[in-house]
Amino acid sequence: MHTIRRDGARTPWPTRLGVTGGVLGLLLTTAACGGDDGGGAAADGGTTREDGPVTMRMSWWGSDTRHAATQELIDLYESQNEGVTVEGDFTGFADYWDRLATSTAGGDAPCLMQQDTRYVREYADRGALLDLAPYIEDGTIDTSNLDQNVAETGMVEDATYAIPTGVNAFSLVVDPQAYAAAGVELPDDSSWTWDEMVDTAAQVTQATGGQVYGMQAMGLNGGDTNFEVYAREQGEALFDENGEIGFTAETLADWWAIEKEASQTGAEPPPATTVEVFNGGVDQALVATGGGASGFWWTNELPALTAGAGTELEFRQFPTVAGDGETGMYLKPAMFWAISSDCESPEEAAMLLDWLINSEDAVNIIKADRGLPVNTELREQIASTLDAPGQAAIAFVEEITPDLQEPPALPPQGAGEVQAILQRYTEQILFDQISVEDAAEQFMTEVESAIA
Repeated sequence: MHTIRRDGARTPWPTRLGVTGGVLGLLLTTAACGGDDGGGAAADGGTTREDGPVTMRMSWWGSDTRHAATQELIDLYESQNEGVTVEGDFTGFADYWDRLATSTAGGDAPCLMQQDTRYVREYADRGALLDLAPYIEDGTIDTSNLDQNVAETGMVEDATYAIPTGVNAFSLVVDPQAYAAAGVELPDDSSWTWDEMVDTAAQVTQATGGQVYGMQAMGLNGGDTNFEVYAREQGEALFDENGEIGFTAETLADWWAIEKEASQTGAEPPPATTVEVFNGGVDQALVATGGGASGFWWTNELPALTAGAGTELEFRQFPTVAGDGETGMYLKPAMFWAISSDCESPEEAAMLLDWLINSEDAVNIIKADRGLPVNTELREQIASTLDAPGQAAIAFVEEITPDLQEPPALPPQGAGEVQAILQRYTEQILFDQISVEDAAEQFMTEVESAIA
């Protein structure tokens, strides 16, 4: 399958975009809003409700809870905007990317789509996303109240291809009661080290006779982000501003050595259990099932983790090598909204996008499911309406924001494969199939090939 680049050259579309599991995505069968005139339709706004009824497709990934809330959003928007029909199209995260790649390659992309940091540049560079700058400049999309920490993270050079839905921070989620029951004191996260984190976790496992593990493997769930934070602590990066590898093999090997130590000391479960827990997703997380005292998760995942745990969980900042609290943590767009360059009704799609991020009605429905609302005024308004985990996420983000680093630039094409590659080598390391040094060298070679 191929798509047309801006320079007219044909570029092959990846069928998997680096996503693990599943098969090639199913071709979408709902009505497409795409045409063959690419982004040119944006010049005059394309088809609008003034021309007659408008139908747009909107796609997203997520849980059943998100699906239900998003359908509620669609129903409300349609009731407030006569003549506009929004067709919802949703699936799980892994299948989503196969499906989106297939529909986009076939000129059948949804008008409004949920996007992820790993893939925005991939789609933008292939000419598949609409530049939203004209709609921002004419006020159709109001960005005046967006969190300035992430407001421009969807830009590629001078074009804006995506708008964040909200903000997240990747952090350590801990179960204080599990530590207390094990008789192990939780270290001060403003000054703890990676070694201290592993040692403390191993103490929990030992004290409970393996009934509760001190930590969940950090190299699998969100492993690429975990390593990115570690690399930024060292003054390096997963990818630099030019979209090239920004870390050394030594730094990656050092990070993997921490994972290996955690496995060997029993801080985390045996490799087979670790992989099984990872494959179970958030519902089977150690802290969500009473089987573990800590794990790295996104702030917007705390409600789901807490629901499973049945106890109060807390956030902790990343440890550091030096124990100085100077981590590489940053605020990340939880996800993005983007518009297809094939959309026949780009102005209508832009209006819907604006409503999703700036409408009080919309935020009251979705709350913090797509991250803490990117509109900071609305974030403050809904704070008191959130459950305890949601309020904890807001408080944590507000607390750490002044000390966080700037978000990294959008990764290059092919970056979507990094997570799967990292997970594969992490598993090989845990099962003693490869050394951390060899894994680091081979990982870099594979990543260089993926982004070439």
